[in-house]
Amino acid sequence: MAWVEWGPEHGERVLICAHGLARNGRDFDVLAAHLAEEGWRVVSPDMVGRGESGWLADPKGYALTQYMADMTVLLAAIGATEVDWLGTSMGGLIGLLMAALPETPIRRLVLNDIGPFVPKAALARIAGYVGQPERFADWAEAEAYLRRIYAPFGPLSDLEWAHLARHSFKERAAGGVTHHFDPKLAAQVRSSEPKDVDLWAVWDRLRRPTLVLRGESSDVLPAATAAEMTQRGPRPILLTFPQCGHAPALMHADQVAAVQGWLGSG
Repeated sequence: MAWVEWGPEHGERVLICAHGLARNGRDFDVLAAHLAEEGWRVVSPDMVGRGESGWLADPKGYALTQYMADMTVLLAAIGATEVDWLGTSMGGLIGLLMAALPETPIRRLVLNDIGPFVPKAALARIAGYVGQPERFADWAEAEAYLRRIYAPFGPLSDLEWAHLARHSFKERAAGGVTHHFDPKLAAQVRSSEPKDVDLWAVWDRLRRPTLVLRGESSDVLPAATAAEMTQRGPRPILLTFPQCGHAPALMHADQVAAVQGWLGSG
């Protein structure tokens, strides 16, 4: 497993940033840089099968149970016994499941556009584009695809899109550009029939301080689900960001400030 670290190596305040399904740890570079200036040690892993991390021989292993086990090993590797956790989409589900465990190492939880219930229609939409198409003629074509597929991230600058593209794709030996993740991962996602994700029972056990971030037009975290979350389980603070859906990119100043402010409050 590969990861990127920001801030002091032995900083007392440690934040794990866990990315979404087909993303990677470099999504958090902007946020991590700001937090590092405040003395945070920020660790952003590439989940297995993504980015610089290795690929699994059996794609059936690309599952939440595997990611939870990997994160436990990562915490041991970096010597962290207590951490705060920020997870976008899939990364939030990993954090939610780990935070509800007895004697969890997670002190506080930030969920970026994810909750204990995910409609199957949203999962079907995501499955429809993951890994498709498999290759692009050049970097310009790949970035254009990225801008189209991830438009719900919000109105990003050219530099921000270029940053995401640089870490989302890689050059192929045979020419052209392809996704920077295991193609078997995408095939595994598309091979299963989408079903609602229902983790309300886990949510109701959760007692860690929690912040929920939501894009105002998100289909992964509908407004009704987000509102119900505030009345159950950890009863989190809910912040909704305009002009984005699934999921806020956490690059804009207002989004970064919201995370910084909440993390710095406790």
